[in-house]
Amino acid sequence: MRLWDYIDGNIDAAEKMQIEALLRTDANWQAVYQQLLQMNKMLHDDLELEEPSMRFTKNVMDEISKLKIAPATKNYINKKIIIGIAAFFVLVIGGLLLYFLTQINWSSTGESSWLFDVSKIDVSKYLNKQALQIFVMVNAVLALVLIDKILSRKRRSAKHY
Repeated sequence: MRLWDYIDGNIDAAEKMQIEALLRTDANWQAVYQQLLQMNKMLHDDLELEEPSMRFTKNVMDEISKLKIAPATKNYINKKIIIGIAAFFVLVIGGLLLYFLTQINWSSTGESSWLFDVSKIDVSKYLNKQALQIFVMVNAVLALVLIDKILSRKRRSAKHY
């Protein structure tokens, strides 16, 4: 390993002096060094880099054009994910509705039976500044996606006429 580094010139001066001293005094090191030099020379002499044909790029692009084009991105959207998101929102809305219905005083008669005691509900720990900013950002992104879909449909319908 050290001889390969010596042949390639990847060692520092102190190691280079040690190896040169061993090469001058040790016959085994000299024999191995000569074999490695011959092998290194054969590798560099026999190694010819193959160049691609002049039409290589054209051939690759022709093969790519024969392949089927990927379908539209609407096929990539998993319907189970959409159903899961919808189910989550239905459960949340249903849970809130159920909570508010349990807060109604059904035994009283009159207009006050439909009023909720809002003082019992503490939403300040859920609706802080950061939560509202996230809500606004998500709604802004969704609005941009909706606008993009509407405009792309208009462009597609205009191309067909």
